[in-house]
Amino acid sequence: MTHDILFAQAFRGGHVESCYYGAIAVVDSTQKVVFAAGDITTPVFPRSTVKALQALPFVAEGAADRFSFPEEALALACASHQGEPAHIATVSDILTRLGLDHNALECGSHWPLDTTATHTLVAAGKKASALHNCCSGKHAGLISLACALHHNFQGYTHPDHPVIQRVARTLAHITQTPHTETNLGIDGCSLPTWAIPLTALALAFARFATGTYLPDDYATAATRLRTAMSRHPFMVAGSHQFDTLILQELAPRVLTKMGAEGVMTIALPEQGLGIALKCRSGHIQATEAAAAAMIQRFGKIENPVLTHFMARKLKNWNGQEVGDLLVARDLQAKTSLPPITIR
Repeated sequence: MTHDILFAQAFRGGHVESCYYGAIAVVDSTQKVVFAAGDITTPVFPRSTVKALQALPFVAEGAADRFSFPEEALALACASHQGEPAHIATVSDILTRLGLDHNALECGSHWPLDTTATHTLVAAGKKASALHNCCSGKHAGLISLACALHHNFQGYTHPDHPVIQRVARTLAHITQTPHTETNLGIDGCSLPTWAIPLTALALAFARFATGTYLPDDYATAATRLRTAMSRHPFMVAGSHQFDTLILQELAPRVLTKMGAEGVMTIALPEQGLGIALKCRSGHIQATEAAAAAMIQRFGKIENPVLTHFMARKLKNWNGQEVGDLLVARDLQAKTSLPPITIR
């Protein structure tokens, strides 16, 4: 059995407090594995990392154009948003163009992930709705696809719904991995999710990054979605979030998408590479640290935003610096960046 590798360590008082392990696959669009570390063959659930792939039919099959959605809506279809006002306004606009409201969403409700947005709702005496679910943009896109294809949108989260079947075929094609009942699970937002190896997930993002080995209409859709994410990074996540900060600084050279339980995908269009990571413990900050190191290493990029995520200060509730989260040295590129030291 292949052992996972060290992603990052948390230090407190100069001592190691926690260690985080995982696996990484870097693949090109021809399925060549450029780099592998840890167990990259055991299937993992991609969770929200594949939202941009799930949005491909939404664009390629004409739903985005039929309802004249703005580019912000395309970015939001790829998003795990924080429930901030701009996110809610865009989801509401998508549904309004369909003649629907938040009751059409089958993702369930939760308070906004952004604390300020939650406080604003509470202060106004309002309750959260399905609009505030971090996956509501993806769900609105799927409803739009159902409407464009003249399907009843109700029940669109069920694995047998025609829209989900179309999404499953798209995912199977771009990952070159079956998406059937044998590897099926249910995501937090009630949509199906299929467990696949990290190599397959990385391959998908190499092909999303380049459009190669995709039908022409899907390659065009990939370009439009990459452009939307690059031009509207706030829609992809929100304030202070890894995906938004990386896109703001590095898109279109780099596109990232975080998923639940420590899964991350990266597309490097210039290099024609896709990268997939999984932190076994599901630790998000450790995954971000490793992802930043992979962007630096394979994207050949030096940028302060990457340094920030590779060497993050840990603070307590009083704002005191109490430790560090540092990426494993073995993951770092040999660049001119100064060495990371514990302070």
